Amino acid sequence: MLHDTGLIFTRDMKLSLRNPTWLLIGIMQPLLYLFLFGPLMVTVVRNTPGFPSDDAWTVLTPALIVQTALFSGSFAGVGLLTEYRVGVVDRFRGTPASRSALLFGKVLAQAAQATAQSALIVVVTLLVFDLNAPVSGMLLSLLIAAVLAITLSSGSYALALILKSEAAFPSLMNMVLLPLLLLSGVLLPVTRELAPGWLYNLARINPLTHIVDAERAAFRGDLQATGLLTGCLILLLMTVLALVWGTRTFQKENA
Repeated sequence: MLHDTGLIFTRDMKLSLRNPTWLLIGIMQPLLYLFLFGPLMVTVVRNTPGFPSDDAWTVLTPALIVQTALFSGSFAGVGLLTEYRVGVVDRFRGTPASRSALLFGKVLAQAAQATAQSALIVVVTLLVFDLNAPVSGMLLSLLIAAVLAITLSSGSYALALILKSEAAFPSLMNMVLLPLLLLSGVLLPVTRELAPGWLYNLARINPLTHIVDAERAAFRGDLQATGLLTGCLILLLMTVLALVWGTRTFQKENA
């Protein structure tokens, strides 16, 4: 299975590098947020009493990393649906390749791409905006982003194989992701001081909120924070569930 996973990973990475359009599109949005929204965030932090941090970049940068992994992983199923339509998935069925490896190779390729995009965000913020964050925290944030990309891409592939519709899949993902993204506090932290009670309670139900909190704790260098531990545990649980779902869907589809 490890050999087959490596083959699928190499194949998907080569396809992405031959046509890097989607990689460039995926990185453009967070970079625009950095340059066009970041300066506003600095002003908001300075003039908002009770803001959870006095450094806007340690609040915004980790959130953009989560956003990058979120969109990169969640829309991975679009590529799989294209392969399904042109018969690539059917050709894989005729090979002796491990059915689990078909999933694992793809999700690892998505994780590698999301990590590269996230690393670019960190480098740009360090060079242009004088980000002040510990190296250990930044590395941990990249690891969290990679695991999040694995989780979301696994679920995305499973859902794509269930729907089998290139028209319905993106619409459904947009409908689900928008409220999750807004409630996660990506643009502004959803705290007791800043948000109404009903909005704060809704945000705490959203698992993505805890992952964003974990990323921000890592960027602050607060590796003993409760939010970091909670976010990592929630992410690991989501990863296990998503991989089980994705593996079973691939095995059933290829049976």
